[in-house]
Amino acid sequence: MGRLRFGPAGKPVGFKGPMERVPEYLSKMGLDALEYEAVRGVRISEEKARLLGEEARKYDVKLSMHAPYYINLSSPDPSVVERSLARLRDALVASEWMGAYAVVFHPGYIKGNKSRGEAVRRVIEALKKLEEELAGELRVAEPAPETTGKVSQVGDLDEVIEICRNLERCRPAVDWAHLYARHEGGFVRSVDEVIAAIERIEKELGSRAVRPLHTHFSKIEYGRGGEREHHTLPEEEYGPDWRVVCRAYLETGIDGVIISESPILDRDALLMKRICEEERGA
Repeated sequence: MGRLRFGPAGKPVGFKGPMERVPEYLSKMGLDALEYEAVRGVRISEEKARLLGEEARKYDVKLSMHAPYYINLSSPDPSVVERSLARLRDALVASEWMGAYAVVFHPGYIKGNKSRGEAVRRVIEALKKLEEELAGELRVAEPAPETTGKVSQVGDLDEVIEICRNLERCRPAVDWAHLYARHEGGFVRSVDEVIAAIERIEKELGSRAVRPLHTHFSKIEYGRGGEREHHTLPEEEYGPDWRVVCRAYLETGIDGVIISESPILDRDALLMKRICEEERGA
């Protein structure tokens, strides 16, 4: 039976204090994962990053990081790609300082490319360049391309698998809400569907990709073309259904890190954990 870890994307709701105190706070709540949010830029010092890492290890909290939003590795403009690589490089280095194993990022956009395939190839080429530059420097941190919420973005599940398959150091970041939104509610509908996605990841990328599988979850609102807004678990008018995803994890026996991107972050992380405990005991 795999281990499932739960935690928030960023500081818990209502938490007051420095970031390095968050692991202790989460541990007392019964949570054991944390995604450090560097979405507006990597601003943490090496000293504070190492302190956060020490506290996370002390309280058995699994760390990951979300890199800056302003990344577009599929741009035909070389200057945009260079700036994007610099931001991702900063995130990887800071993640190594703190011992964060996955650096989640949005790969890029389709616009400006002749096809989706060309956009994906540009992402792979850029990441290979960064991989060569950082060769030997990273022991823990790995780039983790995320499944994205809009069809205008690189980031369907097959595209994320293709990116990781072409790199030495890479793990997928699967956002189930994003996949649900980009398929306008046509995916993440059944346990079998989610199991098939997990099995495809393991077959294509190996068992380490699901030990653990790094994932995001929340309810989500979508429109034509994909995501609009994240919502809380109790809002029944939105999907996907967390029980569906949880049952798939339990049936496959994978390890999973589940990061809550709900508007109420840690509160929904706890709710997801309780639901999975109910499902495990059922």
